[in-house]
Amino acid sequence: MTLNARLFFASMFSARLGDQFLLFIVPLVVYQTTQSVALSGLAYAVETLPRTLCFPFCGILSDRVSPIRLIRMTQLGRAVIATAGLVCFAFYPNPVWVVMISALCGVLASQGFMAREVMLPQIFATARFDRVQSLAQTVDQCCIIIGPLAAATLFGLTNWQVVVGGAVVLFLLGEAAMMVWRRINTVELIEPEVTTTPFMAPLRVAFHHVMYLPGLKRLVILTAAINLVFGATLATSAAMVTGLFDLPGNYYALLQTLGALATVAVLLIIAATNMGIGRIGAIGYVMVIVGGIITAFSPNYWVYALGFVLILGFDGMYAVYIRTARQRIIPARDLGKTTGVVILFNNLSLPLSGLIVGLAASPAQTGWVILGLSALMIVAGLTVTVGIWARKPVATA
Repeated sequence: MTLNARLFFASMFSARLGDQFLLFIVPLVVYQTTQSVALSGLAYAVETLPRTLCFPFCGILSDRVSPIRLIRMTQLGRAVIATAGLVCFAFYPNPVWVVMISALCGVLASQGFMAREVMLPQIFATARFDRVQSLAQTVDQCCIIIGPLAAATLFGLTNWQVVVGGAVVLFLLGEAAMMVWRRINTVELIEPEVTTTPFMAPLRVAFHHVMYLPGLKRLVILTAAINLVFGATLATSAAMVTGLFDLPGNYYALLQTLGALATVAVLLIIAATNMGIGRIGAIGYVMVIVGGIITAFSPNYWVYALGFVLILGFDGMYAVYIRTARQRIIPARDLGKTTGVVILFNNLSLPLSGLIVGLAASPAQTGWVILGLSALMIVAGLTVTVGIWARKPVATA
């Protein structure tokens, strides 16, 4: 990897690690302060919902404003917001400040993600894009592994304010790496087109692309289906481990670590091999179904862990497929706005999976929920496949 690429991914790593610090600390601080599981869950919803809802607008901005400028603004903005929140807490101690810090920083994190998505095809134009995406997701997964561990260590030694301060330092380090990258970067980036159209007008273009660009609607349907199983698995894993299998919390932590390590391993395999993008998508989709079925029928913790690891690991593989496929389908000039709408549609199935899980009265019933969602994945996959075959022209003699 060139120094250019290392600096770019170092900036991404630092900023994403700071995001993980904030994601980890919010529900923990709220619960320790209020001793209410309901308020802790509500705080998590307030923290994460803006991240999903703002994606279409972040996509529009990514097509109208220089992505480098957006990345720098989001990294500096998160540092400023976190610092301001700490100052406000010093004058008025209340856990609401940590929730506000994370919610506002989450919106900027979504904008930074969209800006990087627009930049990647330009920066690594000569490399295989599936490999580039696997490396980008490996950085994400490393942050998911390291972030909670580092934040928990800091929190155990000091207090949550130090954890937020650590996130500020990470955001600033990410900005420093981006500044150096700008100085040595030799790739000519495409400047966004100057436009006078109303800000919301691009949404019509994005929705039109989702409905009519060949193959894009199929990607949205399949990803929404896979996210149902993924979301339900994450929503029920704590109940399965500590409730159904009656094991202590450290087994739940082990499960999360195994899932993240499996994802990193799968992504590194993709980067090191020459699998076609279609095969990557098919393998990822099928293996998530297999993982869901194993999870649903698991008689003990270790079998359940196998299914869990398959779901998390191969969901990462499928994510490489969808990011690469949509980059090929969506016109470059509309990549930001259309990707934002696609991500919105895909991620809405995550809270939906939580609502479906809420229908289960006990951990023992969650297996049937995951099995039903896995069956829905099979139906969606078969329906889309049959639709593709039906549209193929019939060869004539």
